[in-house]
Amino acid sequence: MSTHSLAAPQSSASSKPSLATPGQWLTIAGIVGFLGLFLIVPVGMVILVAFKDPNTGAFTLVNFADFLKNPLFLRAFWNSFYVSIMSVVWASVLALPLAYLTTRFDFRGSGVIQTLGIIPLIMPPFAGAVAMQLLFGRNGTINLLLGDWFGVNIPFMEGLNGVIFVQSVHYFPFILINLTASLRNIDRAMEEAAQNLGCSGFRLFRRIVFPLAMPGYVAGASLVFIKVFDDLATPLLLNVKDMLAPQAYLRITSIGLKDPTGYVISVVLIVFSVLSLWVASLATRGRDYATVQRGGGGLSKREMKPRHMIAAYGVIALILFLVLSPHIGLFLLSISTIWSYSPLPDAYTVQHYSRVVMESGQFITNTLLYASLAGLIDVVLGTAIAYLVIRTKIAGRQWLDYLASAAIAVPGVVLGIGYLRAYYGVSLPSGQSVTSFWLIIVIALAVRRLPYALRACMAAMQQISVSLEEAAENLGATKARTIRRIVVPLMTGGIAAGFVTSFATAAVELSATMMLVQNTSDAPLAYGLYVFMQSPAGRGAGAALGIIAVLIVGISTYLSNVIAERDRAAKAGQT
Repeated sequence: MSTHSLAAPQSSASSKPSLATPGQWLTIAGIVGFLGLFLIVPVGMVILVAFKDPNTGAFTLVNFADFLKNPLFLRAFWNSFYVSIMSVVWASVLALPLAYLTTRFDFRGSGVIQTLGIIPLIMPPFAGAVAMQLLFGRNGTINLLLGDWFGVNIPFMEGLNGVIFVQSVHYFPFILINLTASLRNIDRAMEEAAQNLGCSGFRLFRRIVFPLAMPGYVAGASLVFIKVFDDLATPLLLNVKDMLAPQAYLRITSIGLKDPTGYVISVVLIVFSVLSLWVASLATRGRDYATVQRGGGGLSKREMKPRHMIAAYGVIALILFLVLSPHIGLFLLSISTIWSYSPLPDAYTVQHYSRVVMESGQFITNTLLYASLAGLIDVVLGTAIAYLVIRTKIAGRQWLDYLASAAIAVPGVVLGIGYLRAYYGVSLPSGQSVTSFWLIIVIALAVRRLPYALRACMAAMQQISVSLEEAAENLGATKARTIRRIVVPLMTGGIAAGFVTSFATAAVELSATMMLVQNTSDAPLAYGLYVFMQSPAGRGAGAALGIIAVLIVGISTYLSNVIAERDRAAKAGQT
């Protein structure tokens, strides 16, 4: 099917959207009210306090001047910036070979390689940090072997190096996924033309292939930068506190909600998250990346010479070992009795899993409840916003999309601080503070993950022809009945994918929940995992809990793929 025929339904849908109804206006009011209360007000409160004199309440820039004068905060800023940039660099080093080799060459096992390359995303990075210390730390497996064989010790996990290493390994799939998609959509006839003119090897990649795939690379790199810049738990677990997110957390938790410095740091985190998205858009603006044909133009993948194939498999094996090492280490830790100053555990046991089941069942139950509710909220909001944006003529409807998507630029620690500041003094009818009620954790998870569910719902809505709705209305169906009986069933695949994506990512969210958990009985799995990992005695049980988290997210991801494939097959059959 041609590109034009695929675009036809969207063109039809956008050219004849329906008029707004009172029910749609009411829906907009509900969405704006929810996002206003739980996104705009908390973030606005953080920004407001950052510019307020703590004694008089007057507007001031003194708080920012104090931030700039403090050597610790300046060092934290530059450390965060350096770690984020270097994580992008090393994540690119890991992702580029996997993406290029598996998309441009006749490479056996490319599907398995791509799948294994995405696995790091299904583990909380702070859990992987502990496992990587056991493998790559000063007294870890690799350095013990290097010391015995060559008498050397490499500081893989020392200070900022450890944070960069962990973050690069965990977040590189963002670049891999986006870059792979871009490489597959390049018209390979352009490569063939360059080869006919004598361009080959690395020059071909540098001058032709990579520039055409730049949109995908920039999208992935900007996500890596944002995620690393805002991450809280990984630096704390590696005892690296002179970074911005840990400093914001430590100022608020140690000094209190009235300390303006924590809010100043939060504003800096927001500004750089937004700035990174803006720079990413500038990197591809004004340039034409379009090709005449999609999917490589039908040109077959190139063959590799035997010696090149051996070298390629060697590079890929090394990369896969690095990116899967957190899972290997975490699993070994979860079944080990003692693992210290030795390449492998001294003995093995399943007692850690028994301990988790006996002591931490509440963490797992809470996670399933919180993530499910957050996913449900997200798909309801995502479906409503997608319909309003694509199907109505309401003035300013596009701002609903912008408002909901803005959550991606708000760090979790900032959102948590905002909730504490805005609602700490607000009490429920029972007398309990809003911020100590477990539902606030659900709302924080929903707001943080709304952009992911929204994109899935928007994509599903764009693939539904408006003529189906018009036909139903012409037969006498009301607008509400049409949405319930026609639109929502046709969006099932996108809604399910959005729910599972929101569920899977919310299940391992920690930055926001660390600020909001008031009682251990209300804590989710990620919080319990972090608490276990704080002490050497609890790391075995923490690793077992981490493996359970990986299984939960892995099963969710698998179900998401199954649902998406079934929906795609059903739509293809209808076509």
